Amino acid sequence: MGTKTRGTKSPTQNGLSRKASKKGAGKKGNKTQIKDSDSEPDTVASGLHKMNNNVELMRRNKSYDTSSEAITANIIGRETFSLDDPVPDKTDAINNHGFFELPKQDQRNFGLLVLLYFLQGVPLGLATGSVPFLLKKKLSYAEIGVFSLASYPYSLKLLWSPIVDAIWSPKVGRRKSWILPIQLLSGIGMLYLGSRVGGLMESMGKEGGPTVWSFTWWWFFLVLMCATQDIAVDGWALTLLTPGNVSYASTAQTVGLTAGQFLSYTVFLAFHSKEFANRWFRTEPLDHGLMSLGGYLTFWGWAYIAVTIGLGLMKREERTKNEDGVWDVYKIMWGVLNLKNVQTIIIIHLIAKIGFQANDAVTNLKLLDKGFGTENMALTVLIDFPFEIGLGYYAGKWSQEFTPMRLWCWGFMGRLVAAILAQFTVVIFPAEGVTSWYMLVVIAEHIFSTFTNTVMFVAVSAFHARISDPVIGGTYMTLLATVCNLGGTFPRFFVLRLVDYFTTATCVPTSKTATFSQPFSCAIQEDKDRCLANGGSCNMIQDGYYIVNLLCVAIGVVTFTMFIRPKVIHLQDLPLKAWRLASSGVAASKR
Repeated sequence: MGTKTRGTKSPTQNGLSRKASKKGAGKKGNKTQIKDSDSEPDTVASGLHKMNNNVELMRRNKSYDTSSEAITANIIGRETFSLDDPVPDKTDAINNHGFFELPKQDQRNFGLLVLLYFLQGVPLGLATGSVPFLLKKKLSYAEIGVFSLASYPYSLKLLWSPIVDAIWSPKVGRRKSWILPIQLLSGIGMLYLGSRVGGLMESMGKEGGPTVWSFTWWWFFLVLMCATQDIAVDGWALTLLTPGNVSYASTAQTVGLTAGQFLSYTVFLAFHSKEFANRWFRTEPLDHGLMSLGGYLTFWGWAYIAVTIGLGLMKREERTKNEDGVWDVYKIMWGVLNLKNVQTIIIIHLIAKIGFQANDAVTNLKLLDKGFGTENMALTVLIDFPFEIGLGYYAGKWSQEFTPMRLWCWGFMGRLVAAILAQFTVVIFPAEGVTSWYMLVVIAEHIFSTFTNTVMFVAVSAFHARISDPVIGGTYMTLLATVCNLGGTFPRFFVLRLVDYFTTATCVPTSKTATFSQPFSCAIQEDKDRCLANGGSCNMIQDGYYIVNLLCVAIGVVTFTMFIRPKVIHLQDLPLKAWRLASSGVAASKR
């Protein structure tokens, strides 16, 4: 019932334009290509970010050029380099020692990276996880579909990442020029939204209240700030750590971003729930949880500002210089898009996830409609957490034993089965409410669904890494990741609207105090609230979720058997030269 998505990386910070390739892999070459899909940080990230039900947030998987030439160029390129310095020790070569054996400076910088990534995860966990659940009581599925647009910046940051990497102030620093103002704007935005969000959500859906569009723009702004900050932090991570230890940047990202999202999604939902608070923390029940959304936003708004001030005053960034032009990267993207095989894989990515969209976008919301409760949903995700780590490990191993896209096809079929099982789980919701056996059914279905999602993610990551041209690997990989993300995000808006379209419900008077005599439709949330407020009962005649889910699965089966599977097997069997730009081969030969 969860989905996951891939974050994208700034192609210019990866230093993967033809221009950079001529200079060697030192300062920018191959800094962020995809890492082997069975590495532990990637397995953890792929699992943990599926707790997110409303946005594709697959983490990028980093690998780094640790050749002696790259390390030498990295050291010489640093502002602090001097010929008077002693020869660097082995910590500047690739190593396998633990975190506590790192130099103290690397340990401190690792902690800074974890903090910066953690801050990104806080608003992301709210915008893509908690808030849609809280809005379900106020809005229709179509309106929640509008709110899902707030997550788009994280999937589209490829479009402006070259600008973030190329435009900066030498006085402030290449990365701090973006991180400081972006974090400050984020903090101010959260403070302002925190002071108003309670009233906004209370009047949401009521006459004279705010529209879902105006509410969505605030969250769109916060996610846009997070996406832009992510570009800058990713680039800074590659120079904060010594060359031999730079692989720890991926671990910092996994730990920080996952912790932030976990806190804002699972933990916040639980402590915001009055049922959870009354059951575990109170002797006398109250009508509110331990945390409010406004208070949570206000706290983290001030935390953002405090971290930004401390970063500006206490952390100095080494001077760097641009090596790639913005337009060079855009030209490379255009060249990749013109490859016939890339066009085919793009079409596959854009249609492949339609079959799972109703399950990913609606199933958990439908359970809340049935009375499952946000505290039970948070508990389900929490229990699912360790299973995803362990099962994700085996998915990584399988990606090495089998050809990637065959494994992807198995995950695809499993995910279609998971969508049917999810619908069955909703159908059998107990009339007496959530029971122990039903809780176990939901947890089992959730684990199976997210596991098949992990299998698909790991497999397609391995395939992307295999076909990407190493000369322009970062640009190539980021482009494929962006399209893969869009395939999981753009159908959601339409799927949620279709649920309302196919839903039929009628409001009938059930008491003598009813203020109406003629039945009327109560399919959307606003009419349902009006029905109940005026002494009526909203009787469901046709639930659009069941129709849309089956329709999505049917589309998934047809497209998979007739187009997707034959094409991906064909693409997998192509030689690597079928994925190469002719100009990139020329550039490589000149090095």
